[in-house]
Amino acid sequence: MIQKAKQDGFQGLRVMVLSLSHMLHDTYSSFLAPVLPLIIENLGISYALAGLLSVIQRIPSLLNPFVGLAIDRLPVKYFIIFAPLVTAISMSLIGLAPSYGVLAILLFVSGVSSTVFHVPAPVMIRRLAGKRNGMGMSFYMFGGELARTLGPLTILGAISLWGFAGSWRLIGFALVVTVLLWYELHSVDLHARNETQSDSMPHIREDVKQIIPFLAMMGAMFFFRSSMKSALTIFLPTFLKTRGASLFFAGAGLSVLQFAGAAGTFIAGTFSDYFGRRKTLILITSVNPILMALFILAKGIWVLPVLLLTGFFLFAFGPVTLAMVHDIPHNRPAFINGLYMTMNFVLSALATFLIGWLADLWGLESAYIIANIMALAAIPFAAKIPLKTSPPNTPNS
Repeated sequence: MIQKAKQDGFQGLRVMVLSLSHMLHDTYSSFLAPVLPLIIENLGISYALAGLLSVIQRIPSLLNPFVGLAIDRLPVKYFIIFAPLVTAISMSLIGLAPSYGVLAILLFVSGVSSTVFHVPAPVMIRRLAGKRNGMGMSFYMFGGELARTLGPLTILGAISLWGFAGSWRLIGFALVVTVLLWYELHSVDLHARNETQSDSMPHIREDVKQIIPFLAMMGAMFFFRSSMKSALTIFLPTFLKTRGASLFFAGAGLSVLQFAGAAGTFIAGTFSDYFGRRKTLILITSVNPILMALFILAKGIWVLPVLLLTGFFLFAFGPVTLAMVHDIPHNRPAFINGLYMTMNFVLSALATFLIGWLADLWGLESAYIIANIMALAAIPFAAKIPLKTSPPNTPNS
């Protein structure tokens, strides 16, 4: 398979370097969920305000399309090299935040750096992956999901060594990795698109019009599954603590979920190259609600095995949808990716706040049940997403 991928233009080393950059960034950006129980206790805030923190972190994603338009004309390597460092600094300082306001500012800064990283990175992966778009997105998403496995373990390990206020020491590791990224990428010519393409409003409107049916169907699917994903990620440690788990076990549960998710992302994109994007998406959206229901019912030693299966299918969704976006032929890949990321992040942020609000009203377990029921509605939309592309590559293509 690797030899065939090379023949199809798959630049493995550069794809892996970009995936490493993604892993560094998302390791730090995933610090919020595992420490949320501590933040709720230390600051005395409600579940709704706790959920609002994730919304604040995602607010800069509203600028994704505009960032995409700018990045389409710029060498994006500097965003990929330095944005993870900014995220690392802001997220490593959250243990020192003396108030909700200061904490919100730090999360907002991390959201800005996340935006300028996540908009161009998949575009670069698409260019470096050749004909193996799904495989490239699997490597890229694998880096992100592996990071969300490492993130909870990293921040909880730092807390156990130095206390919550001592987590600033984690900045040093990010500095070292940033130097390595600079060494590997600073001489690489990475642009998102051809400089000669027009930026006139009629051309931009035409590009947007081209993908409205796709984004509308994708958005509906995201809406109905985002509450499930938010419940199983942002609120998972808090949910496990309400069932009597220790902070360490609650964080470990999130790491188990994310570790399984890393495997899911690594396999799903490549699988969709062969089996087909839509069929893979229907399979994933159908299995997700069943596994979440099993998790809600699970007790004792059964919690972690169910989380393994749940995480595998929950995060397998990402590389398939991202590959579908970049399968669409268009003139402004970063701009279109920015629209997709805005829709994704905004719906996820709203879903996180919704889960917090429902938890304040009826309890976190009831909020989980409602989210699981909503996820069932994503299945018909997955079956009807328009594919305005050539069929996925087969081994003989």
